[in-house]
Amino acid sequence: MRFASDNTSGAAPEVMAAILKANEGYERSYGSDAAMERVTELVRELFEAPQAEVRLVATGTAANALAIATHVQPWDAVFCHRLAHIAEDECNAPEFYSGAKLVLVPGEHGKITPDTLGQALATTGESGVHGVQRGMLSLTNVTEAGTVYTPAEIAGLTAMAKAKGLPCHLDGARFANALVATNATPAEMTWKAGIDVLSLGGTKNGCLGVEGVVLFNPDKAWELELRRKRGGHLFSKHRFLSAQMEAYLTNGLWLRLAAHANAMGQRLVQGLRDRQAHVPPADANMLFPEWGVGHHDRLEAAGAAYYRFNAPEGRERARLVASWSTTEADVDRFLNAF
Repeated sequence: MRFASDNTSGAAPEVMAAILKANEGYERSYGSDAAMERVTELVRELFEAPQAEVRLVATGTAANALAIATHVQPWDAVFCHRLAHIAEDECNAPEFYSGAKLVLVPGEHGKITPDTLGQALATTGESGVHGVQRGMLSLTNVTEAGTVYTPAEIAGLTAMAKAKGLPCHLDGARFANALVATNATPAEMTWKAGIDVLSLGGTKNGCLGVEGVVLFNPDKAWELELRRKRGGHLFSKHRFLSAQMEAYLTNGLWLRLAAHANAMGQRLVQGLRDRQAHVPPADANMLFPEWGVGHHDRLEAAGAAYYRFNAPEGRERARLVASWSTTEADVDRFLNAF
């Protein structure tokens, strides 16, 4: 009953098999491997983007930081939700790699709204040389609150950013989960909705450790290449990153894994609501329930692992995340212990 994070799960068998196969013989290094060529073609086909460029790194923090740095200047602002991973959990890496400033935008349930973004855009970049300039919009899908932006919601926000001449980034650490939750295509969720660069997550959804940076503007590819090398994120034995991403994107594996994780997350949502717990909107595989005092002790005594959060007096709050390897039996044992 481990619901602390989808990072705590293992790698999918198909991914492990691909890594073992990649370990045979010799292969070109630093991203020149044959598997990387296949990954690029897979991404271009899946995203309906024949000019897209793809670069792989090992962590989501590197993917976000490099994607953002490739699109902004040190005097720029990056608009993101106040709970965004780039703001809360990346040790200032986006600012370190780019020099830009994160401007935190409010919004209920982890989502920026047209009103809150409009206010941020209107009050930033208006003091000339003395103030930070408008630089970029960064959205997260699935959000850090467990909700999901629809392609229409993304398009509405990116249109506001582009009216100010700003590029747009999507942190897709749980991108496959967002696709499954909305039944959108990769293209509909990204470039068709105004996204210029995507951090394509794999680690949380069955990979051993690989994330992609997908550029829909290929003119930025060489700068990203240089930044990846300068930042220390270009793997020499790159084939082991390529093998993971190729297996992940082949024959719909990424969507099947995400669909299962989402289903287990929704089983938790419904089961907890049936037991009178308060569960805010949760669209995919992550939820933030709140319940009465005493449940933490009972659940942990039964072997459940998850994150506790501060809650009002007389209440307890948690974060639960289902993964690709969570089973119905895991969920039901948790609910029975509740």
